[in-house]
Amino acid sequence: MTASGTGRPGLPALPVVRAVPLVRPVPVAPVALWVVTRTLLLLCVFKVLVFPGPDVTTDVSVIYQGWYEVLRTGTFPLDDVTWQYPPAAALAVLSPGLLPFLDYAHAFFVLAFLADAVVTGLLLYAGRRPGKRMAGAWVWIAGLALLGPTSYARYDVMVAAVAVAALLAGARRPRAMGALAALGVLLKVWPALLLAGTARGRTTRTSWTAFLITALALVLLFSAAMPGALAFLRFQRDRGTEVESLGALVFHVARHFGWEGEVLLNYGSVEFLGPYVSLVSTLAMVLTGLVFGWLLVWRLRARLFTASTACDAAFVAVLLFTTTSRVISPQYLLWLVGLAAVCLVFRGSRMDRPAHLVLAATFVTCLEFPVWFSHVVASDALGVPLLFVRNGLLVAATVLACRTLWRHTVTEPAGAVRPLPTQRHVPAGKAAERQPSSARK
Repeated sequence: MTASGTGRPGLPALPVVRAVPLVRPVPVAPVALWVVTRTLLLLCVFKVLVFPGPDVTTDVSVIYQGWYEVLRTGTFPLDDVTWQYPPAAALAVLSPGLLPFLDYAHAFFVLAFLADAVVTGLLLYAGRRPGKRMAGAWVWIAGLALLGPTSYARYDVMVAAVAVAALLAGARRPRAMGALAALGVLLKVWPALLLAGTARGRTTRTSWTAFLITALALVLLFSAAMPGALAFLRFQRDRGTEVESLGALVFHVARHFGWEGEVLLNYGSVEFLGPYVSLVSTLAMVLTGLVFGWLLVWRLRARLFTASTACDAAFVAVLLFTTTSRVISPQYLLWLVGLAAVCLVFRGSRMDRPAHLVLAATFVTCLEFPVWFSHVVASDALGVPLLFVRNGLLVAATVLACRTLWRHTVTEPAGAVRPLPTQRHVPAGKAAERQPSSARK
């Protein structure tokens, strides 16, 4: 704001208010970091640079490409137990066909890169608006770099793009949020949790109605167009305890005390097989049910819904699902990084510390897979501590995020002091004027 003359003699100078732009300019630093880190990721998945550990790109060049050959014939992989994904996952697997001038794997990596670019652009745009911040973009840029080439070697980055778009749209466009969440669910089930914290009333009714209608329409469309759209439910049910999960820590330690089980590739992942594995898997599912019971109680008791509550609740819900799951694959950290990034776009979000713990867990995840995965499989003196640290960080992030969400939406709003209905707020100056002269002396 600057002062200038009015141009008419005898009149005092009046202040001239300069227009403040609604959107701040794009900062150079996060864009530069994104360019550098993404160039390195592309060089790794294109095998120009050799990343330590097993080749993470074989899931694309072998498994995804095998599914691609089946899906393009008009049916789902009905005889392949590793197909454990909802029907819209076919879109992600078939998408490299959009770039016929590249081989399948290279086309997939380019599309994953583009999905990453979309998420980064959305977070940068949102962070520049009034009342928002750039911390979300920084979390996303750092998170994918810390996870390493796995970020581009799974289709989860595409699912994360849909989830981020849904949450950013939710504040003003609940119908779009519901439709995008439904698409996310049909890509990979976890985006159903995006609607856990929608504000009561019209927002919840609109978003959930759009979600149900879109999900039903997509299921009917895929079921009519391609046989076996829901076969993934049977294959997913038969999963065991994967070596990187929280429950697997029991068997990693038990192997040093004579446990007679073994580690094998089972249902598309490296799992423990042997005595008591089914018991631990059942307990994991029971624990998942219990934590979602807590989430339902939170939903019923929550009193305050702010602009960031939907993002915070989605982050908490996916943390609960991930930490208690029978499977904590490295790409699951992509989900958490994406949701943490959206939370930190909002200045009112209190999820900074859980988000930082997730970033730390993402870095340790890259160390345990792929860098030192052989030590994890062997349950040796390097692999077991790595898993304890990674899973410990996830547990700490989950507990802290749950506590923060409860405190700022249930406890503090319930204990807030409210003025009595008969009281009126009187400004201090007016109150002084109303006092008798004897009281003001």
